[in-house]
Amino acid sequence: MQFTPTDLPGVFLLKPKVFGDERGFFMESYNARLFAEQGLNIPFIQDNHAKSGVGVLRGLHFQRPPMAQTKLVRVTAGSVYDAVVDLRKGSPTYGQWRGFTLSAENFLQLLVPQGFAHGYVTLEPDTEFQYKVDNYYAPELDGGLRWDDPTLAIDWPVKTPNLSAKDKLLPLLSDFDSPFRFQA
Repeated sequence: MQFTPTDLPGVFLLKPKVFGDERGFFMESYNARLFAEQGLNIPFIQDNHAKSGVGVLRGLHFQRPPMAQTKLVRVTAGSVYDAVVDLRKGSPTYGQWRGFTLSAENFLQLLVPQGFAHGYVTLEPDTEFQYKVDNYYAPELDGGLRWDDPTLAIDWPVKTPNLSAKDKLLPLLSDFDSPFRFQA
């Protein structure tokens, strides 16, 4: 597995080794030893799976401490445009975002550490999005930011996404007091 750091400290793009032939393919999507060799000792404890139609935007979500979550995300059918926003006070990239196209065809995965808002929009019908987390969901600590926050100016490839009622009401970054701290 190839681990490529991004310019957002702690965010990695992962490319697994995929072995394919006329029968299909095999890949190892997660290996704790390989993560540990990269200094990433993350105790993943839960897997989640979502299926959505084209144009569904989920995010930008996070959980507040002490239930903040690191996520390892991937797409197993279809494709998404995935965005992360650094919310760690004191980070040299605080308030900055990066976007990545993840698909069943490119096999790319994204490691999103605690302290980042995360969201994605589906680009194809019947897209399946799967992710591991290192903390259980705590509804009382659930948080998020508006997908169309003008301060962030995320360049989403869909201009009128299908949003949940909850996501339509999320605050702007300017109204958010981050509980996350950057640790170099």
